[in-house]
Formats: sequence, C-alpha cells, structure tokens
Amino acid sequence: MSQNKKTTKPQARDARIADNKKAVFNYAIEERYECGMVLEGWEVKALREGKVQLTDGYVIVREGELFLIGCQINPLRTASTHIRADSARTKKLLMHREEIRRLVGKVEQKGYTLVPLNLHWKNGRVKCEVGLGKGKAEHDKRDTIKDREGKREVERAMKSRQR
Repeated sequence: MSQNKKTTKPQARDARIADNKKAVFNYAIEERYECGMVLEGWEVKALREGKVQLTDGYVIVREGELFLIGCQINPLRTASTHIRADSARTKKLLMHREEIRRLVGKVEQKGYTLVPLNLHWKNGRVKCEVGLGKGKAEHDKRDTIKDREGKREVERAMKSRQR
C-alpha cells in the first residue's frame, strides 16, 4: 500500500510586523481598513528585522491621498551608504479613491480620526491596517483597565483551580 503524503509549504515568518496597542486603548475603533504602503528598499529591510514603532503614528488626508506620519522605521546599521535614511519619513498609504472619499466624510465628523493599528505582510507586501476611531474619555479608559484586570483575575482563578 502506498501512503499519500500531503505536501505542505514551509511556514512563513510571522505575518505581523508591529502592533499599535496604544491606539486600541486610546480610541474606540469602529471600522478597519487595509492599505498598501509606499516604502523605500532600506525600509522594507528594516521592517523584516522588526525595527518599527507605530505608537506615535497617525494618518492624515491631504489632497485626496492618505499619509502615515509619526511612524518610526529605524534603518539598519548595514544600510546603503549612498542613501540618506530618514527614520521619520512621511509614508504614503495606498487605497482606492472611493474608500478614501468615504473616509474623508467620516473624519470630518467631530471626534473621528484615523490611526494605524498594525503593519503586516500580505503576499510579500507590507500592509497597514488603519482604524477609524473616536477618542475615548478618561473614564472609558479606566473601564477598559478594570475589565482587563477582571479578566486576568478570572483566568488566574481558573488556572489555580485546575491544578
């Protein structure tokens, strides 16, 4: 008898590059969108090494296009000598024109903003997940902390009970 073996692809590296946990804490995210990014070669290499910080980043709409500001991509030490790497460079986000128009209408409403939620790989390309969010009030943040601590206590109790 012959055995059928399934051929599997080797597992790709973790698709997540970076998460912006602070955005979920500071904003009530209502909608999520996936955008492409215009990057330079040294930035892609630095992203593969995980040298990125999203916490201070935000998205603006300028002349009908989306731009990511405040996202730091730190260059590698082995970056090319003929290119001057700017770690805080404004990066253009790629989205369909109709989606951008829809977002502009929502962002102009009081209290809405666009924040980067994460960077990830998709089919060999870097994608940015952008969230349409409304700023949380201080008491909402306290409620979030209480809920998180309550869940931790329940998990601890369940874990100790299983022993």
